[in-house]
Order: sequence, then C-alpha cells, then structure tokens
Amino acid sequence: MPEISQITLPSGTTYDIKDATARAAISGFTKWLGVTTTALEDGDATNPITINGVSVTATSGDITSYGDTEFIYNGSEWQEFGNLSALGTLAYQNSASATYQPAGSVSQPTFSGSSLTSTGSFTPTGSVAISTGTGTANYTPAGSVSQPTITVTPTTTTVDTMTAVGTLPSWTATVTSENLTIGWSTGTLPTQGSATVMTGASASSSTPSFTGTGVELKGSFTGSSGSVSVTGTPSGTVSQPTFTGTSATITVS
Repeated sequence: MPEISQITLPSGTTYDIKDATARAAISGFTKWLGVTTTALEDGDATNPITINGVSVTATSGDITSYGDTEFIYNGSEWQEFGNLSALGTLAYQNSASATYQPAGSVSQPTFSGSSLTSTGSFTPTGSVAISTGTGTANYTPAGSVSQPTITVTPTTTTVDTMTAVGTLPSWTATVTSENLTIGWSTGTLPTQGSATVMTGASASSSTPSFTGTGVELKGSFTGSSGSVSVTGTPSGTVSQPTFTGTSATITVS
C-alpha cells in the first residue's frame, strides 16, 4: 500500500500531513545532550546552552550536566534531578585495597575446677501386697443399681380438622347450531371436624439406688535398699582461647 506525507490541492498549494498521535508519542522521550559549560541552577530558563563549544537549543526532555549536577529541560526551565557532590572519594577510584585476617585457628580452652562426690541410699525395687481385712469397709467392688420409674404426663388440646375436602366448581360449554350453551356446577364445601392433639409433655423419674457389699482393702510395700555415688566437677573456670591466623590483602576493582 502506498504511503503519503503531503497533499496538493487543485489550487496548487501543497500541505504536509501532521500526525498528532505520533508527535504526542515521541514528546515524552528524553535525550542526552552532553556536558555543558553554561552555568546552570535548578529553575534556570537559560536556552540555548553551550556544549563542546556549540550552541544547542534544548527541547522538552533533553538532559545535560554541569559540574556535579544533572538537569532535565521541562520545556521552559531546567530542573535538577541528580547531584554527585555527595559521593566520597572512593566513588571516583578504579580500585581499592584493605588488609584482613581471613583464616586461622582458635586454641582449645581448658576447664579447671574442684571435684565433688555425692552419696545416698534409695529403695529401687520391691513389691506391693494387697489383702482384705475385717475392719471398716473402704471399697465396694460390685453391686446393682435399682431401675428408676419414669412418668410422662402429656398436655393436650382440641383442634379443628377436615373430614372431607369437598369438590371444585366446574363448567361446560357446547355449541349446537351456532348456539353456545354454558353449564356450571358450584361444587361442595369441605366438612369440618375436631381432634385432640398433644401440645407438650412433662416427665419425672424416681431416684435410682445402688446396693453392694463393701470390703476393707489393705496394702503394703516390701523392697531392698541400695546406695548411689556420684563424682564430678560442678564448678570452675574456662581458660580464654586465642586466635592464630594468616593476614591477606583484599583488592577491589
């Protein structure tokens, strides 16, 4: 498909075709102009400026730097957006070096203290014997629980009921010799009755009782005593460790 960028009218006048969308799309791009020798500060409207000895007219989005400060032109004035004056001297170095101790060993500490021996006795093993006696009963192992008596008392009321549903109305229509005949039946009404229904209930129960035979339980423990002895060093001091290593040089580039 051929493309056009101009149009010539019958009058002979030729016009360029303006692409407003394309112009709006490229208006937001920035462009680096270079380092200027024209003194600039934030908010200056100076334009044009000098770059490499040549006068350059800036447009919106153009970028330049003066000294340690960077500026962008917004279409009417220069705005500062970067400043390198706060950087230290290392920012301008190509290399740097330092000395540190990267590897080595730590001496093993020693512990010094006073020993302690502790002795005692205990009964580690034995048996428990359980027997019954003839004294006062303190345990009832078996028996029976009496069956409780439960009584339910309903609450009732009388309500209306329907003993027959009745019949629906009906109609008929016939045409004979261009004569429309309509028939109608009124039907029958429902038949009302009554019934007794339960609306609630209350229940009560007698208290059951337990019956059993109690016995007296007695217990006794029999075991053999033993002894235990522990020897250790519960307190003291730890010697201070020392570090031995080899120095090295770090190079940053």
